[in-house]
Amino acid sequence: MGAPSLGFALADVTRLMRRAFRHRLRGSQLTYTQARVLVHLANESGIRQIDLAERLEMQPMALSRAIDQLARRGVVKRCCDPTDGRAHLLVPTPRAQAHLDAIAKVIASIHLDALRGVSSADAGIALSVIEAMRVNLSSRPTDPEKRQAGGERSR
Repeated sequence: MGAPSLGFALADVTRLMRRAFRHRLRGSQLTYTQARVLVHLANESGIRQIDLAERLEMQPMALSRAIDQLARRGVVKRCCDPTDGRAHLLVPTPRAQAHLDAIAKVIASIHLDALRGVSSADAGIALSVIEAMRVNLSSRPTDPEKRQAGGERSR
């Protein structure tokens, strides 16, 4: 077999980090999904529920259940979108901060473990490369027919 695949390596690291996050979050009132939702809302307060579902690549009903659970705890609230009465904007409440602080501690401990033995310079380069890949892949159609329609040729 040839050299390791970048995609498989990234997928393995993602899976292992997700597993470590779930394990270290045990005992918390939040599920992994709820924690993901809360972190995204902290970064994009006031996002429409349908847009958040798309960003998280979640089915709208699954997201709705997670939001319902967070809302019952008083951590998130739904507000009517003033531009579209059918849509809801999601906003974390002040009660969310304690959960966000706990999530940040879990994330920091995972990063310490994941980057053990990796220099700060190498970690910075890796993050920079991964971010460039994310931008490249999210700004281009992934379907070959769409690429051709957009003027790009398949290789």
